Amino acid sequence: METEAIEEPVSKPSNTYTIRPNYKHKFRPAKVKDDVHAILTEYLKDKRYDKDEVSEWTKELSELIKKRLKEMEFHRYKFVVQVIIGEQRGEGVKMAARCFWDSDTDSTVNDIFMNDSLFCVAAIFGVFYY
Repeated sequence: METEAIEEPVSKPSNTYTIRPNYKHKFRPAKVKDDVHAILTEYLKDKRYDKDEVSEWTKELSELIKKRLKEMEFHRYKFVVQVIIGEQRGEGVKMAARCFWDSDTDSTVNDIFMNDSLFCVAAIFGVFYY
C-alpha cells in the first residue's frame, strides 16, 4: 500500500503596512472635542487660579486627555496634547501652530474653558503613523 504525501499550499505573506486608517479608527475631531470639553469642565469648574498649582494642573489635564484618546482606539495615531492655563485678567492671548501633515488622515482639536479666575486652552493634534 502506497501513501502519497499531500502538500499543503504555502501561503504567501502579505504586506502589513497601512497607508490609511480604517474608517472606524479614523481620528474624529467632533467626538474628541466633546470629550476634551467635558474633561476641562469637570476638572476646572471649581478651581481658582493659583500660580503654584497651575503647572501640576496642566500636567494632569494633559494626561487625562491623553488617556481618553487612547481609550477611543484611534489605531496607529500619535497624539500631541498641549494645555495652557492662565490667569483671567481681561488680556488677550493668541496661539498659533503650524504642521506639515496629511489632511486626509491628520487633524487637530482645540477647546477653551474659562471662568472668572482662569482660562484654559487645550490643543490636540492627531497624526496618523505610517
